[in-house]
Amino acid sequence: MALNQVGLERLNAATTKKIGTNKNLIINGAMQVAQRGTSSTAVGYKTVDRMYGGYANTDEAPTFTQADIGSTDAPYLLGFRKSFKIQNGNQTSGAGATDEMFMTYNIEAQDLAQSGWDYTSSSSNITLSFWVKSSVAQQFQVNMRLYPASGDQKELCFEYTPSANTWTKVTKTIPGAAGNVLRNTNELGMFIQFPQFYGTDFTANSRPFDTWETKNNSQNYKDYATTWYTTDNATWEITGLQLEVGSVATDFEHRSFGKELALCERYFEKSYNLSVVPGTATDTGLVMWLANRNPGLPHTTLRYKTPKRANPSVTIFNTNTADSNTLRDKDSATDLTPQVTRLGESGCTIHTNTSVALGNFIAFHYTAAAEL
Repeated sequence: MALNQVGLERLNAATTKKIGTNKNLIINGAMQVAQRGTSSTAVGYKTVDRMYGGYANTDEAPTFTQADIGSTDAPYLLGFRKSFKIQNGNQTSGAGATDEMFMTYNIEAQDLAQSGWDYTSSSSNITLSFWVKSSVAQQFQVNMRLYPASGDQKELCFEYTPSANTWTKVTKTIPGAAGNVLRNTNELGMFIQFPQFYGTDFTANSRPFDTWETKNNSQNYKDYATTWYTTDNATWEITGLQLEVGSVATDFEHRSFGKELALCERYFEKSYNLSVVPGTATDTGLVMWLANRNPGLPHTTLRYKTPKRANPSVTIFNTNTADSNTLRDKDSATDLTPQVTRLGESGCTIHTNTSVALGNFIAFHYTAAAEL
């Protein structure tokens, strides 16, 4: 029986949503947002939002940056302007058995569990796609690991081999598998790890590609190529990171900067202007209140811009000295110790630990982090 007009409109709308909007399970896959700064040599979420840079046992730390894409590069012509870039240091002692360097993206469990992918069925697929550029041609690997509420974690590893100094589009379709389990919470549900190197303590050639297996830290990957890692100042960069339900890599879902920022703020936000690194001495955008109790400790409520994934870690910064964990009494030009209490997903209470003259202005900046 033919569909009536209402049925056709509903079908078309559903198809449009499936293909065109809300399909990308990755936040900030175009690497647009970098609230914490654009360059760092530290481990963690330090530059591009939602992208975790990691390393261990290196002779020299790598540098993680939000980099510009050249105007003649293939991704640029598709609307990409930024990448997450890793520049290697000088690994003078070579590729050690415990050395590691990588980028990881962590997905919130409930987003994946409710995406429509049947992770327990080999006939149900998700597809990962990304643009990558390496200054060294070699085989790299990717590990995708599922996190259940309890029991064994399962992971699947695959390889890709880009040419040197050329942007390469990589697509990989991943089926589910019997025995896979995934929790449906606001906790970590899957990590997608992109190593530049892992030492032999974590690798074994007995590890199969393209097969879900129980996590085994002695063989997270096949033995890793060492060429990139032992090349001084080698670079690796990525953009256009997309994970979607289905067996086809569709065009990248470009979201507006404002929408991408709001999605990132579920995991991290700051009071500073977007271009200002947290821990900067500035009054621009500060949070301020009037001392409202004496005797007693003056209190205020801090409401976040975006509700957090979980109760966040809140760090207070001094507007004058940029020191962490101090407030500034603007009228007496003195520094105060803050207390963060009643911590919740939407806000918290800030108060001083000493009395302040009634009516004095108390100022601070803050960050609130609830990363996976």
